[in-house]
Amino acid sequence: MKIKLIIWVALCMATMGVYAQNNYSFNGLDMNMGNLSRLSDAKTRSISPENYTGEKGKGGMADPINDKDKRNVANAHHAAKDLGKGWKVNPFIIVKPGETMTIAEIEGPGAIQQIWMTPTGNWRFSIIRMYWDDEKEPSVECPVGDFFCSAYNEYAQLSSLAVCVNPGSAFNCYWKMPFRKKARITLENINTAEEMRLYYQINYTLTDVPEDEAYFHAQFRRSNPTKGSLHTLIDGVKGKGQYVGTYLAWRVNDNCWWGEGEIKFYMDGDKEYPTICGTGAEDYFCGSYNFENPKTRQYQEFTTPYAGMHQVIRPDGLYRAVTAFGLYRWHILDPIRFDKDLKVTIQDLGWRHDGRYNNQKSDISSTSFWYQTEPHVKFPTLPSKDDLEIPRW
Repeated sequence: MKIKLIIWVALCMATMGVYAQNNYSFNGLDMNMGNLSRLSDAKTRSISPENYTGEKGKGGMADPINDKDKRNVANAHHAAKDLGKGWKVNPFIIVKPGETMTIAEIEGPGAIQQIWMTPTGNWRFSIIRMYWDDEKEPSVECPVGDFFCSAYNEYAQLSSLAVCVNPGSAFNCYWKMPFRKKARITLENINTAEEMRLYYQINYTLTDVPEDEAYFHAQFRRSNPTKGSLHTLIDGVKGKGQYVGTYLAWRVNDNCWWGEGEIKFYMDGDKEYPTICGTGAEDYFCGSYNFENPKTRQYQEFTTPYAGMHQVIRPDGLYRAVTAFGLYRWHILDPIRFDKDLKVTIQDLGWRHDGRYNNQKSDISSTSFWYQTEPHVKFPTLPSKDDLEIPRW
């Protein structure tokens, strides 16, 4: 009887252990202050140059003395030679001119939850691409500067929920990027004259991904100048999803207020007229009356969780001949939902002296962020290196 009781207790304890380990209802996604205390079976992993694969117990293995292991390159071997393994032996990678490197390859299911990086060189000449599951075409294709709202290769602080840019060139994003089979991220250096040094960290979780999770997308486009005073942000998107964000790098070629144009969302069969039509550029970016500070009579930079104009580059009387702006708008609490298709445009309008609109020819670059079901329509060909460049002295 005693033996049976002992066996019964042991079985109960084992069952309770399995139950405790595998019965958490929270999957570790959609983190916020309200659920930080919730337990889950999700596994936290991180990829960096110190652990290329993110595998458990595989970080900091590079050897500064025996630098022959290709999986554990020792780029900082000289700095670490007196200390040995585990002492910041390989904190960065070098991407040579014309080279494309895979900076993350993850077996799913799971989701990327945060990315930090600090690339050197011209941020327009580094192209980030992301592929979900077994895609041949990228779901994200964008210059790294524009992806992190920094098109002009100059630091400007940005503090928002989705993207943060911190001193001195620290790019961060918090977009949730779910995948079911695989995630792959590459970085291409299209600069033919300069190598890029890249420090980076990609933080992700391995966990179950619900059926209703769509895939993250980001696409870059540039109109230089706009044709017909119109810039198209995205077109031909097919599938079900939601548009969640816009970054614009807008260089103005006229001496006037430039932001009268309306943004328009054509969805689910809209042709001539859109379903959603804004009232002006500064209105869409949650500002008003030209972003002008009435006391200083100057443009006023601002950065908030959901929208901002975090960067204004002013003419200097020499080589900087035009004013340039960096603006972002995140549709985090108000996503633009579509069932079948989506097209987004913005007008390029200012004022004439007699109160009529001025149909401008600005230089507008955009990065659009959205989630959708796969497969997605192949993106337009990315502009050439010369057509991506914003010339500067």
